[in-house]
Amino acid sequence: MVAIVLAAGEGRRMGGPKALLRVGDETFLARAGRLLARPGVASVVAVLGAEAARVRAAAGIPTEVTVTVNHRWREGMLTSVWAGLEAAEALGAEAVLLHPVDNPSIEPATIDAVLAALAAGAEIAVPTHGGLRGHPAGFARGAFSALRAAPTDQGARAVLAHDPRRVVHVPAGEDCLVDLDTPRDLDAVDTRSLLPARGRTS
Repeated sequence: MVAIVLAAGEGRRMGGPKALLRVGDETFLARAGRLLARPGVASVVAVLGAEAARVRAAAGIPTEVTVTVNHRWREGMLTSVWAGLEAAEALGAEAVLLHPVDNPSIEPATIDAVLAALAAGAEIAVPTHGGLRGHPAGFARGAFSALRAAPTDQGARAVLAHDPRRVVHVPAGEDCLVDLDTPRDLDAVDTRSLLPARGRTS
């Protein structure tokens, strides 16, 4: 099992890479790397892209996290999934978790529930809350080819929609639905603990 943190975007609406935003003393990327290193996860891969050198230098990425760079990041998140899959397979992955860096609120229990569904034989496992799909999504090796064949304008969602019978929906808390795209999103969560990397604002 390899967990993949998708952290290649430029964060245009946020004003910079979301990997460098902070929650407490950690960047979003460092926090994701730590949280995804659950029992049963052999490796964590971080996929960088926009300002990769800056992110790599400033994000405080745990030393045990494998870093790969997606040079096609401008073509959409699915290209980061592909880059992550390549790195994961090089590490011997039989299944992967895909998690976007802009959800720093994911609970260990949610991650563990997805891992348990994959261990029980699910080909695709997705946490859900209130009828909405969240993250991290889990894909067993049997779904890797479908991820690679998905259209870039639809991404991994196309795999989930193509054959719903392959998807196991795992009940989870609202933590799986967090998606922070703008400074207003940060304020709505908690301005005391979710801060831009440039520092605290009044």
